[in-house]
Amino acid sequence: MNVLIVGAAGMIGRKLTQRLARDGRLAGKAIDGAHLVDIVAPDPLDAPFPVVCEAFDIAASYVAPRLAGRRPDVIFLLASIVSGEAETDFDKGYAVNLGGTQALFEAIRRENALSGGAYRPRLVFTSSIAVFGAPFPDVIGDEFAPAPLTSYGTQKAIGELLLADYSRRGFFDGIGLRLPTICVRPGAPNKAASGFFSGIIREPLAGKEAILPVGDDVRHWHASPRSAVEFLLRAAELDLSLLGSRRTLNLPGVSATVGEQIEALRRVAGDQAARLIRREPNETIARIVAGWPRAFDPARAKSLGFRAETDFAAIIQAYIEDDFGG
Repeated sequence: MNVLIVGAAGMIGRKLTQRLARDGRLAGKAIDGAHLVDIVAPDPLDAPFPVVCEAFDIAASYVAPRLAGRRPDVIFLLASIVSGEAETDFDKGYAVNLGGTQALFEAIRRENALSGGAYRPRLVFTSSIAVFGAPFPDVIGDEFAPAPLTSYGTQKAIGELLLADYSRRGFFDGIGLRLPTICVRPGAPNKAASGFFSGIIREPLAGKEAILPVGDDVRHWHASPRSAVEFLLRAAELDLSLLGSRRTLNLPGVSATVGEQIEALRRVAGDQAARLIRREPNETIARIVAGWPRAFDPARAKSLGFRAETDFAAIIQAYIEDDFGG
């Protein structure tokens, strides 16, 4: 089995590649090789199989045919321009999140045609709960329709539709995962509007001040990086005939207010950590976050074996065990 990871230098991409290197297998099969791609070359990987690391801009016209031409068996499409940047840079967001996605889909379709239909890879597409926009119920069920209120959410929603249609036509076997906000993210902050959800935990744990741009009553849907990797592995092995024509899933997570996050931090690390959070309202971030969903009932994904944490303290503990101090 050969694996392609587009977005392999990102946080989730790095964790996924490390897990594959450790396991040496995916979906019950030995991995024969991995192709790791991002806007910057991913770090070399010590793995029991050959690894190729390359830097590509997936919005460039020549890239997708080069990636698909290797005919990988499983493709993880993780790369995207994050929410805040996609909102401030309209052209870049659409070029990467939509243009790059569709170009890769088309390149796979070409390889499928050249093979006489024999080449039909598994494609795991990371979408987002940003495909949902207000007004929505307090708890979103599997039947609630996407109606994004941001450019990022719109780009992901279009990607979901393309994924379903290309899968229906038999060009690849695709599954979309509407990831919760992944928290706590290790490393430096990125340009995602949701970045403060991690920052108000990560920075205080390290003894640093964190900026909170929204009110304590803001509620959101979270899962850990550890759970994100498990989601991807489950998607790679799942019998996708179980999905029918609806190829994208709402995933499990934890619904927590910012105040509940801070209280969980206080329980884990004490009052001193919680006091390092400084409230500095930001109207732009508050407006974006106000249009995001707060909680889900992901019954369909749970029935298919997807699992996540059940409380926010467990998310903090996962960060401490996997990333804190690393």
